Amino acid sequence: MNKNILVLFAAWVLCIETACTAVNNTGNYQKIGNNMENLHLTNEWDKTFPKSDKVNHCKVTFVNRYGITLAADMYMPKNPAGKLPAIAVCGPFGAVKEQAAGLYAQTMAERGFLTIAFDPSYTGESGGEPRYVVSPDINTEDFSAAVDFLATNDKVDSERIGIIGICGWGGLAINAAAADTRIKATVASTMYDMSRVSANGYFDADDNAEARNALRKALSAQRTEDFRNGFPKPAGGVADEIPDDAPQFLKDYHAYYKTPRGYHKRSLNSNQGRNVTGAIPFINFPLMSRADEIESAVLVIHGEKAHSRYFGEDAFKKLKGDNKELMIIPGASHTDLYDNLSVIPFDKIEAFFQKNLQLYR
Repeated sequence: MNKNILVLFAAWVLCIETACTAVNNTGNYQKIGNNMENLHLTNEWDKTFPKSDKVNHCKVTFVNRYGITLAADMYMPKNPAGKLPAIAVCGPFGAVKEQAAGLYAQTMAERGFLTIAFDPSYTGESGGEPRYVVSPDINTEDFSAAVDFLATNDKVDSERIGIIGICGWGGLAINAAAADTRIKATVASTMYDMSRVSANGYFDADDNAEARNALRKALSAQRTEDFRNGFPKPAGGVADEIPDDAPQFLKDYHAYYKTPRGYHKRSLNSNQGRNVTGAIPFINFPLMSRADEIESAVLVIHGEKAHSRYFGEDAFKKLKGDNKELMIIPGASHTDLYDNLSVIPFDKIEAFFQKNLQLYR
């Protein structure tokens, strides 16, 4: 396999009880309704960030349109007054809700929003078989399923729901906003366009038919091998050791996913990675093809020094309307926007949601 295909594979890899009265949280195993899968949900606090004493937290579950049961952490301000604006959070791509998504969700709950950070289909504590599958369609649907849950929660103002997508889930969030008009405001933080990087490689270095066909050939052969073996081959997460001459962004990924700072036992990027053949649908089904039709507000946030910055800037160029914003954080890298509280612009994110969800009161 040539170097460009290996780089593309690397891109693919990296890429309290009162709050829960409506969800029947009964312990490690949870089943709600006749169509829900039984999920094994941990009870201990196993996040990569400290638990806040300003919010209530519990586990919740809900089903997407494909019948897959998703697991989420719900965070709610203590002593809320009336129905709350709500935000669903997911990402980074290959991460779990106990990592950056949970930090964003908990922080926004501290600022007055009811939030959920969810594991995508086939990942983390969520259901779906086989494990570690990704899909531009199903993963976009996961955001809409989260909106289903929030819109029908009696503590939520169903007209004031937003979403946050981090890394690869930033592109999926924009895709969801183009499809689901119940989403009134969207933040894409340090985003990847997973279709673009899958089809073209980093910085569009392999944006030609020859390179894509070589990749398709390798992935097609892997499908045959997976069928013969009876299970899909994992692509591998972030490497345990990074050579000195590795690109800085790979070193940054390692510093997050492979150290106590961000490691989690259920995180694909921290461990075995997603299935090798997961890139197949993203090559042929581009995300954000209707981004120019989004009428609701969108905020794209990226780091000045992020290798992925071009994804956010180019996505922003597709958006139309005076309710679209691009924010570049001086000096910030891609992973700074995962968990660096001195870098993530939570004041701006709060103001953005307050302004744009207020319109629907």
